[in-house]
Amino acid sequence: MSKTSFIQVPEEITEKYYNNLQSADRFIIPRMRFKKTILSRQFIKGLKQKTYLKQISEIWKEFTKEQKQAWKNVDSRKYPHGWRMFVTDQSLRIKLGLTGIVTPNIYHQDLVGKIQIQSPAQEIKLIQLHPNSYWISKKVKGSKNMYEPVKIEEYLSLPLKIGISYKSNLEVTGEGAFAKYFVRIRHLYQGRNLFTDVSIDMLANTDWTYKEAQNTFMLGQAISYDLYIHLYKVKGELLFDNLKAIHSGSNWARDQYCKKIERTYTRGFYQIPEHWSPVIISQGADYKSIYPI
Repeated sequence: MSKTSFIQVPEEITEKYYNNLQSADRFIIPRMRFKKTILSRQFIKGLKQKTYLKQISEIWKEFTKEQKQAWKNVDSRKYPHGWRMFVTDQSLRIKLGLTGIVTPNIYHQDLVGKIQIQSPAQEIKLIQLHPNSYWISKKVKGSKNMYEPVKIEEYLSLPLKIGISYKSNLEVTGEGAFAKYFVRIRHLYQGRNLFTDVSIDMLANTDWTYKEAQNTFMLGQAISYDLYIHLYKVKGELLFDNLKAIHSGSNWARDQYCKKIERTYTRGFYQIPEHWSPVIISQGADYKSIYPI
């Protein structure tokens, strides 16, 4: 059976081609498949029952200007949008069967990261790698749900600032206990590989809060860094969101809004590193993204 990796669509049939065909697998076995353009009444009815937009828009209409502005204020993206934030949060509440409406919170929005550690576990350590070059998954511009692997060149330029919103409910189980979010910076000095840590302590039990830390002194030339979340000799849970690793005027933390901290990549995206990889994970410890109740 013959296979092709590229075809040139004649101009006269281009419109018909893309109206009726779509890409099925762009990486492992490239092929095209028919688009489902004729939808049954039953399918359309089911689709309408799945969307929450009509229900959410009715709630939004009843909001005051102050309430709408409050939702816009908690959007930390480049172009804040209150409606987008409310739709995301309220859709999750409806999907989970929760009633009511939450008050916008500057420390976290919709999904958050959760680390659970119970006996017999005593330690969990997660890492997010930041070498000079790596791959990420990026949405294809102009598409609805298509993504592609994109190579990122990240060259560390000091100062480096880290930040995290978190809620801690942890109990100390032994001597030397700690819970921290930290960055380990690799730098060269007089022919030696040195490592310097800058950390944020999260051991003390607290409601949602935000902390930052920044490197103040570094010998030699900074080369790269890795981010860590490390819990040791504690039990309980830690919630976190709005991660920051800022240098060169950008926030380089991946999955900074904790949409799916446990995500792994396969097939055509195999070269993309996990958002958070376990360095140490004892039996009884786990991590994932959840909607906080």
